Amino acid sequence: MALLNFRRKTDAKPAAGNPAHMEAFLHGYSIEVMPRTASKVESFRDILPQGTRVYIAHIEGTPIEEMVETAARINAEGFDVMPHFPARIIKDEATLANWIAMYQGEADVKQALVLAGGVAEPHGAFHSSMQLLESGLFDKAGFTRLHVAGHPEGNKDIDINGGSKNVDEALQWKQKFSERTDASMALATQFAFEAGPIITWANSLKEAGVDIPVHIGIAGPAKLQTLIKFAIACGVGPSLKVLQKRAMDVTKLLLPYEPTEVLAELAAHKAANPDFNIEQVHFFPLGGIKTNAQWATDNGGASGTPVNAVANQA
Repeated sequence: MALLNFRRKTDAKPAAGNPAHMEAFLHGYSIEVMPRTASKVESFRDILPQGTRVYIAHIEGTPIEEMVETAARINAEGFDVMPHFPARIIKDEATLANWIAMYQGEADVKQALVLAGGVAEPHGAFHSSMQLLESGLFDKAGFTRLHVAGHPEGNKDIDINGGSKNVDEALQWKQKFSERTDASMALATQFAFEAGPIITWANSLKEAGVDIPVHIGIAGPAKLQTLIKFAIACGVGPSLKVLQKRAMDVTKLLLPYEPTEVLAELAAHKAANPDFNIEQVHFFPLGGIKTNAQWATDNGGASGTPVNAVANQA
């Protein structure tokens, strides 16, 4: 099977704003997959830059064996693997210890995204990411990187009546945890569609004394209807109006959404404010992994060149 060409296409739509700023902002981006979507990718080495961090989302009902098998496969292709550990679907400490042992023994995993998980009723003893971190099991296992969730537009599962009181308190706890752990930490956030609220939220973290780096969640290219469905399901807040406004424009309704505008604005802000605490971009490939990876490459997001493309150019 012929390899795809992942160098910048001459007919690709140019990045908005300053291409150098966009390239710098996309450097080192990460991307998320699930076992069922990963199984459709023949080779991650054909589509992702070398060294890309690949998160593996653990959806309720997915057997841990499928998660570990996916992690092992992607790790074997040379990528950093970061599986989700959703507290509310982990029954107890014994289960958590078993998961960690399986990931380490079969997939050499040393990184985790620790989060509550979008399940209404906990399956057992855990209901928050903080409880998983407090167990000390990740530290005992020698995990070198622990990411936790961030919510630029709040989270109604945590703050049922709106506002951000509980989210803010959790962030302060995570900040203190980051100060006493040897593991590198980052806030991997829910996706949003508007740069202004993201910048305001990121700045508010610094003002509150939270200096954990932010890996901002961005929805990759997808059909507008698909994005609106996921945004509503995931509780995306104020920036959802960006999609709703687009849906009202008949000329844009059938065109696929691309995150060019929001990323160009964030990239420009980062270039003008080097101490801006957004460190990397994390993609949710809602329109497909290959589509998202190609869009990132076309817009300067080559944190290296796809592994097999390097081999072809040698």
